[in-house]
Amino acid sequence: MSENQIVNSNAEQQEAVSTPEVETTTATTNVPVEAIATAHDDFDWSVDKRNVTHYSAEEKAKYDAVYDGTFKQVTDGEMVQGQVVGLTKTDVVVNIGFKSDGLVSLNEFRDNPGLATGDWVEVLVVEKEDRQGNLHLSRKLARISRAWERIVEIHKTGEVITGLVTSKTKGGLIVDVLGMETFLPGSQIDVKPVTDYDQFVGKTMEFKVVKVNENIKNAVVSHKALIESDIEQQRAVIMSKLEKGQVLEGTIKNITDFGAFLDLGGVDGLLYITDISWGRITHPSEVLKIDQKVNVVVLDFDDEKKRISLGLKQLTPHPWDQLPETLAEGNLIKGKVVNIEDYGAFLEITPGVEGLVHVSEISWANTPVNAKEFFKMGDEHEAKIVTIDKDARKMSLSIKQLTQDPWNIIEEKYPVESKHSGLVKNITPYGVFVELEPGIGGMIHISDLSWTKRFNHPSEYTKVGQHIDILILSIDKENRKLQLGHKQLEEDPWNQLESTFGIGTIHDGVVLKKDDKGALVQLPYGIEGFAPNRHLNKEDGKQVQAEETAQFMVIEFDRNEKRVVLSHTRIWEQVAAEEKEAVMKEKKADAARTKKAVKDIQSKVEKTTLGDLGVLANLKKKMDDEGKESSAE
Repeated sequence: MSENQIVNSNAEQQEAVSTPEVETTTATTNVPVEAIATAHDDFDWSVDKRNVTHYSAEEKAKYDAVYDGTFKQVTDGEMVQGQVVGLTKTDVVVNIGFKSDGLVSLNEFRDNPGLATGDWVEVLVVEKEDRQGNLHLSRKLARISRAWERIVEIHKTGEVITGLVTSKTKGGLIVDVLGMETFLPGSQIDVKPVTDYDQFVGKTMEFKVVKVNENIKNAVVSHKALIESDIEQQRAVIMSKLEKGQVLEGTIKNITDFGAFLDLGGVDGLLYITDISWGRITHPSEVLKIDQKVNVVVLDFDDEKKRISLGLKQLTPHPWDQLPETLAEGNLIKGKVVNIEDYGAFLEITPGVEGLVHVSEISWANTPVNAKEFFKMGDEHEAKIVTIDKDARKMSLSIKQLTQDPWNIIEEKYPVESKHSGLVKNITPYGVFVELEPGIGGMIHISDLSWTKRFNHPSEYTKVGQHIDILILSIDKENRKLQLGHKQLEEDPWNQLESTFGIGTIHDGVVLKKDDKGALVQLPYGIEGFAPNRHLNKEDGKQVQAEETAQFMVIEFDRNEKRVVLSHTRIWEQVAAEEKEAVMKEKKADAARTKKAVKDIQSKVEKTTLGDLGVLANLKKKMDDEGKESSAE
């Protein structure tokens, strides 16, 4: 019998009373009902047919409190301990002391294959009552919640944790830490770049929690941070033991244009390209390879900046300290061009031993030589050792001294007035430099290019790279200079042109070009003359233009200065003057004739008459008028 069911002791006796007795008792009608005593007056009407008593409000509240105290009160999202009370093929039945047991999927216990009835487990109350009225529990969510609390704590303390790499994802790996999935970025796997993520799947590794997001409960872990921490500790130990001049073994981990980085066992050092070899190299890869182990010497280090400068060539003696006997002044050597500057080129004779060929030692020529045009990187040249200084580690070389100085026999090979052909090497505003042979050359002044033409620039006559015939005009052996001429190959035409182009002579000419000062005019026999601007005026008021053909009068001829001055204006002005002079001469002749006629008439007239006087007066007036006109002109 349930403890909330109380049986009335009078119930059975009340039910045992017979009906006839009731009827007999109730049949009496002469007495009022209230006054008649019957057998049912003591019946307890609070007892129902199930023989259960109805409680008062106070009793019900008391018994409800007893009832509620027998069960555990839980809320959704609460973490509770429960006991396994049953196992099925798919679920685990867990009793948490609630009014009903809860079911947890057996999949959530895959990490505990030995689970048995009676074991205690921690679960999270998902819902006290789902749609089917069941208590919904989850061990997985309980583990994740506990794991997140632990991960947050570990992130604050910096503690190292262990996790299982479960799978690969975009940009990294998924790691199971304390039952919770965390993200391991690819850049945080190792200090070296990692391209193959699959090799880490299924491995258990140590990590540091480097980032947490409590809003979405997401965590980022790093294995690289542990490696860097170990490296930093090793670095501190190595740096504390470093000394200049110390020899260490390192592994080449990276090669750049300016040097190579070496791993010295937890700390990196830089081997500059200039400290790799005593000889010149264009790139460190010519000598070193990745993962190659080499011994290096510590040149310098900085504790604060954690920089270590290393040297490789310093482990071997300097080549200048062990020069062979063949390297002496006056000896001939062969070297490879390793550097070219404006002032010369450096030849490497042996690795680490170089000599300079100055531009002045390239050729016997007095004209400067462009070193960058003469030398090419990597080419081999033979040279003569001029000077050598072992203490300063300097050597000067000469290429031109491999041959005899051609200027020693210059008078024999290129005497004055001799004719030759040379190559135009350079052109300046004042002349043309011509090379007769390597080391021998001279200049043709712009005035010595042509007898008859004037050039604003020598490039109007010749170009660099062309050959030109020359005449040796003079030799300056001391200063290594030749004065050359080109026009001198022909006779001076100006001696014969003076008669042809005498002052006042008129010639047809073509205006070659014109400017504000005047015009350059091409005359016969290749002669060029100059017409000042005021001498280009035509009779109609216009001027002679460029490329126009016209007549010109020579108004000046200077044989010494090779100059002819012309005028077109003077021609028509002179014609006009001649015509005017002819008119004046004719008028003077008429006047003379008139005067003579008057004298003749006067001598013949014996008597003067009035008519004769009139004629004479007319003649006199005519003579006076002619005289006035002549004087006016």
